[in-house]
Amino acid sequence: MKKHIKIISLLSLVVLAFSCTDVIDVDVQSAPTRLTVEASLDWEKGTLGNEQTIRLRTSTAFFDTTSNTEVTGASVKVTNDSNGTEFIFEDQNDGTYTTNAFEPIVGQSYSLEIIYNGETYSAQETLNAVPDLTVLGQSRDDGFSEDDLEVNMVFKDPEEEGNSYFFKFQKQDELLPVFEEFDDEFVNGNEIDWYYESEEDDDTEETEAFEPGDVLHIEFYAISQAYRSYLQILVNQIGGMGMFDATPVAVKGNCVNLSNPENYAHGYFRVTQVVKADYTFE
Repeated sequence: MKKHIKIISLLSLVVLAFSCTDVIDVDVQSAPTRLTVEASLDWEKGTLGNEQTIRLRTSTAFFDTTSNTEVTGASVKVTNDSNGTEFIFEDQNDGTYTTNAFEPIVGQSYSLEIIYNGETYSAQETLNAVPDLTVLGQSRDDGFSEDDLEVNMVFKDPEEEGNSYFFKFQKQDELLPVFEEFDDEFVNGNEIDWYYESEEDDDTEETEAFEPGDVLHIEFYAISQAYRSYLQILVNQIGGMGMFDATPVAVKGNCVNLSNPENYAHGYFRVTQVVKADYTFE
């Protein structure tokens, strides 16, 4: 008798689940369409750094499935503020603007100018020197787990105070990289040991530790303090919002609309020097 009642109850739940359909309206805040700027002029140490690309798009509503957001017909140039040299970025008619004549100079300030829809956007950044990075190898000594492999690196922070950096780590065949940003407030002028261990997945709460044969791509950037602050806000919001976290705010970059300040752009104009390395775990 009990078995029969359980079967009837289970069938009732199945029927109920498939017969009751509720339409839930999600109230998503709307926002005006804005210019989105991807202007990362990254100079890999040891190369000319002359080939650079800037990408322009427009923002879309949260549930908008529009895929054609590329901006064409804009005027894009970067100027060396010290000597006045202008680098014109040519429109490739696909949302990208390119040049093969950029001249990166450590310590120089550069200004970006974008003219789009009759409005002028401007941003400014300084190119800082990145220290040489030495990949020492691997160990199991520094990470949170004594059993997991980590990669060990070292670099020498310059004597000048106020240097900011960020690492970009990406395991081969993984879709998303991991960012780590920091400054030299407590380590100025010292030789700095750094390590990276595979982190726990926020969705599965599982850690996929490095194994022999895994390849890790490493990028080490010298960045401005302003860009570090921008990264901190961006990474915190990408990580999601917990019960006691502050409400997310609009992440504004350094691209100012000189014609109409209220119509600011998303994104950031950065000029950085970077060293890159690949490490294969043994």
